[in-house]
Amino acid sequence: MLAIEPLSDAHLDDAGILLARRHAAQRLVEPALAARFEDPAEVRAEIEQLLAVDGASGVAAVRDGRLVGYLLGVPRAESWGPNVWIESAGHAVEEAETVRDLYAVAAAEWVAAGLTSHYVLVPASDADLVDTWFRLSFGQQHVHGLREAPEEPLLAAGPGLTVRRAQRGDIPALAELDLALVAHQALSPVFSGMPQATLEETVAEYEEGFDDPAYALFVAERDGRVIGSSVGCSIEQSSAHAGLARPDDAGFLAFAAVFPDARGRGAGRALGEAVIDWSREAGYANVVTDWRATNLLSSRTWPRLGFRPTFLRLFRAIP
Repeated sequence: MLAIEPLSDAHLDDAGILLARRHAAQRLVEPALAARFEDPAEVRAEIEQLLAVDGASGVAAVRDGRLVGYLLGVPRAESWGPNVWIESAGHAVEEAETVRDLYAVAAAEWVAAGLTSHYVLVPASDADLVDTWFRLSFGQQHVHGLREAPEEPLLAAGPGLTVRRAQRGDIPALAELDLALVAHQALSPVFSGMPQATLEETVAEYEEGFDDPAYALFVAERDGRVIGSSVGCSIEQSSAHAGLARPDDAGFLAFAAVFPDARGRGAGRALGEAVIDWSREAGYANVVTDWRATNLLSSRTWPRLGFRPTFLRLFRAIP
């Protein structure tokens, strides 16, 4: 008989064992993911950290006195709606179907509290687990991707296209490209509701941070006009790639955008290649990026550059 009870500190040791097993199975597919999370003590600390977040709530599945699954949700900023996030360390089960029992109990509490936007990070390689969340009416929203750094440079810009490091004089174009990406994400079929800063605010941010050595900025030029940009940095700069979803020793393709009238002619691919090459030159073994599954441009371009899904962000909105 399966019993569902509130997740507590008493469950954490066994929860760590379940999560370490899940991560070990995922590393058989993607060995570049951090090996340390195969240690139950390491992942126990990740679960404990989530459980300590203000507003966190979770449930445990117990059968014959033994933990067979857990699910733990935490809130994020209000810009995500009245939300609950099940992060990369937020759930693990012996059998995928147990997720449905856990969610049924946890979601009742969340919805009763008015938290109707639910997000979960699921290992992309676990087809049974992904299918179980789909059968809870979750849909695929976002993809985390990983590839190895190449042995040789990739960048081979097409005729008439130049990719170079950005200069201070490019800041107005860089700011406009930031806004162009937000505008693109607001269109069909993405329909992102993320807020958009003003051009003046975006220019000011670039002016303040342009010389930060942690970031490598690239621009694509055609006929003397900047038509696109991309940004590379260490994966440690990304809050979205944290915990079990953060590989060791990785560069990060953090941003890429091309003006609408210049798309479809290879600039986006070249800008991605520039960051991959930069990651290689910086000594990283791997490169990470992410994209909206409904963004037709990035969801086609980045896999063609060798990025393989590692985690899927699934989403459900409760009416």
